[in-house]
Amino acid sequence: MNPVVVIPARMASTRLPGKPLADIHGRPMIAWMVDLAKRANAGPVLVAACEEEVAEAVLKAGGNVTLTDPHLPSGSDRVHAALEAFDPAGRYDVAVNLQGDMPTMRAEDVAKAVAALRDGADIATLVSPSTDASERNNPNVVKAIRAENGRCLAFTRAAAPWGDGPIERHVGVYVYRRDALARFVAAPPSPLEQREKLEQLRALEMGMIIRADAIEDFPKGVDSPPDLEAARAVLAAR
Repeated sequence: MNPVVVIPARMASTRLPGKPLADIHGRPMIAWMVDLAKRANAGPVLVAACEEEVAEAVLKAGGNVTLTDPHLPSGSDRVHAALEAFDPAGRYDVAVNLQGDMPTMRAEDVAKAVAALRDGADIATLVSPSTDASERNNPNVVKAIRAENGRCLAFTRAAAPWGDGPIERHVGVYVYRRDALARFVAAPPSPLEQREKLEQLRALEMGMIIRADAIEDFPKGVDSPPDLEAARAVLAAR
């Protein structure tokens, strides 16, 4: 495999406007994400930015950047567009879609997501177990259901699977084989995807194989001011 890490980032966040430039201990969040991606040693780091001010922050942090259409419908579409502009010759055959708002994620877990792209998988991702009852019933916590071999059977916002025992929270990082990414963004949103607001369901409905490995630490995304304060505290402790 010859991977490249692509971080989609845009300023238009509903609950936290200007999120990529949110200050964390004197540096914008996107700079923390660039550093995290570099430490993963999973290939060059490219940010798919929608705004010039984000691009400037990325360049200052030592990352590569490509400006993408702000009207693209999803992060996966931005990753695909940026990669086509960055590597039109197709040298990189694996794209790591690393969310731009997970600064508490560990670099070794990004590398683990890349390693999960095996055994014929089209897409790899991560899960993290939890026994917290409040998370089981929280629709903002996406649950993955896996077979014993790690193949993902379903993703849902509902409390799942049924019965006692831990849930597996989905960690929002996707590792695509490049041809799978091209097929994915060319397909229209699927009915289940639209109902659950989870784009990975489109891939499952298309018959793609998604494989996930488990990690211990759950890197919660920064979606609100309280999330930002929590991320600052975690990074300060490290």
